[in-house]
Amino acid sequence: MARWQSCNVLHVAQEGREVWQFNAASAKCNLLRHESKLPAEPLPAKLVAKDWQTLFQPRLNVAWLPADQVFLRTLQLPAGELAETRSMLELQLEKLSPLPVAQIVWSFEVFPQPTALMQTAVVVIIARALVEDYLGRLETAGFLADRLELPLLDELRAAEIDANGVWIHPEIGLDKSHCLMAWWIDRVLCHLSLVCLPNPEQRGAVLREQLAQTAWAGEIEGWLTGPPALKVVADPAAAAPWLVEFIRAENAEVVPPVAHAELAARTARRVTKDSAHTNLLPAEHTARYKQQWVDGVWMRGLGALLVLYLLFVLGYFGVVEYARWKLESLRDQVAQLEGAVQNAKRTRALVETLQEQVDLQYAALECWKAVAANLPEELTLDSLNFERGVTLVISGTVEEQHVPKVHDFNEAIRSTQVNNQPLFSNVKAPDINRGVGNRSRWHFPCELKRTDVE
Repeated sequence: MARWQSCNVLHVAQEGREVWQFNAASAKCNLLRHESKLPAEPLPAKLVAKDWQTLFQPRLNVAWLPADQVFLRTLQLPAGELAETRSMLELQLEKLSPLPVAQIVWSFEVFPQPTALMQTAVVVIIARALVEDYLGRLETAGFLADRLELPLLDELRAAEIDANGVWIHPEIGLDKSHCLMAWWIDRVLCHLSLVCLPNPEQRGAVLREQLAQTAWAGEIEGWLTGPPALKVVADPAAAAPWLVEFIRAENAEVVPPVAHAELAARTARRVTKDSAHTNLLPAEHTARYKQQWVDGVWMRGLGALLVLYLLFVLGYFGVVEYARWKLESLRDQVAQLEGAVQNAKRTRALVETLQEQVDLQYAALECWKAVAANLPEELTLDSLNFERGVTLVISGTVEEQHVPKVHDFNEAIRSTQVNNQPLFSNVKAPDINRGVGNRSRWHFPCELKRTDVE
């Protein structure tokens, strides 16, 4: 058996519908929720509907069949296995059923006897058309039943048998026009009949006649040996007319019935804890409901995947649009900063140019100072030329006898320092050319020591 987490029991009556939800995981099937609805009101979907959560928390939906639509028979059989009992009942089914076997839905419930050698089998038979019509109405209300049960069986099990007699359960069914009579002899359920009673004027006569006929049959079959005690299972107010008008028995006893909530709890415990086998739900409906639930789970799963995919796509496009917006923002910032960068570059170039001019001015002064300080009197300076701001070309004339002074001057320029650093990085040897008369022309280039200007 499945380990059910919850069990819903549905009771349908003319005045409305009731649903009890029990915690099937507990040993006592504690009541979790109770809902009462009018006939036109829908059942709460969260309570009775099945979805993907049922995979992890199995839920059992049980519906009570209206008792006025069933046919009951009791058989005394040898005690045995459940499969053997079913086989024995199947052999007698055509004799027991008031309808053709192909047109009925049937099941049975076993009641033990004080002696372990025998058992009582209560056979429940109902027309298949009635079951399908009832299931159709349940489906319209949103209730897909896993089991169809007869609450009278749980009420019979709940009876406290303290004497031989007949237990009368009045006002059975949707229109409350039926009466169930259970004959208990020596704690054995010997006979069970569901009687349809006419209008109140004739109800008493029909009921008394049915009691008499069943008593005669019991005497003939041998299970009734004395006058039975009469017990009416009903509230005192509801039992009063039965005692006075219908049964007319002074020794009849009123037995309080089992409340609907307690009866639903007994049904929930029986179908979830015991090996219950009185399910009257046709197998094809069970398969269809299961397939419908599986298809629903698959469709919801695919729908959830589709929604997740759409969310992913929307999120992807959102991220792309955000990245595009960020890119455009960065491009706008770059465009805005580009002008500032160009201005900064021009300013830097201008500053470098001005700095270079200042440096050249100072370098020219230093060169002029070095030449003026080291130029011998015998030499005549003709020109000082800067080429590209790096090379200083010194040229002049000298008499023949003072040519060595040119080399001295060249050496003096080579060793000139400013701030303990050589002023020139390279001073070439002087180039001396004989001129007109006794005078020669000389010149030599000097490279300023400047690494920041090419």
